[in-house]
Amino acid sequence: MTTDTIEKKEVITPKIEEPKTEATKDDVAKETKATEVAKETKAPAARKSVSRDNRSSMRPPRRRSSRNNRPRSEFDQVTIEVRRVARVMAGGRRFSFSVTIVIGDRKGRVGVGLGKGSDTALAVEKAARDARRHMITVNRTKSGSIAHTVTAKYTSSVVTIIPSEGRGIVAGSAMRTVLDIAGVSDVVAKIISRSKNKLTISRATVQALSTLGEPAKAVPATETKQDTTV
Repeated sequence: MTTDTIEKKEVITPKIEEPKTEATKDDVAKETKATEVAKETKAPAARKSVSRDNRSSMRPPRRRSSRNNRPRSEFDQVTIEVRRVARVMAGGRRFSFSVTIVIGDRKGRVGVGLGKGSDTALAVEKAARDARRHMITVNRTKSGSIAHTVTAKYTSSVVTIIPSEGRGIVAGSAMRTVLDIAGVSDVVAKIISRSKNKLTISRATVQALSTLGEPAKAVPATETKQDTTV
């Protein structure tokens, strides 16, 4: 056999890639930098949390509101009605508030006031001053009732108050509020007119209570003298 006919078999050996030392070094360097950056980013957050805790511990205690320290008024105050009133002006409509308030000490003194203002708080303050200015003292019996039946008329409202022992306050609308704040009990109250205006009803009730006279006192029986003449 000649050399031309003999096929030379080439032996293919697998190539083994040598590890790239430079690339691995770069990867390691990148990983170390990433870990250092992560640590630096976490450190300020921890510092902030610590500083917040320190600030919360260093803060002085909050002051309590002065509302609890205010002296309580001797009068109880109840708002009966709040209305929004609109006035038509040249530039448009202007809104204001009208507030009706009843104040009293539940011991015989009571008053009804009306206040108007651009704000509700201002209207309430004006109504309270007006109620104190028009306060009356109710002549009650020992049980807290009234001595006799009274009837009063204020504008379109007509009311009647009747004494009734042992029944408490039997009334509705604004009359019940006025009688409760005045400290009157054991009465039956009726609104005779068809008016639903709470302001006129409350003022009619106050007017009826103001007409009460002092309760009659029991007069002791006088001893009859026996004739000693013979």
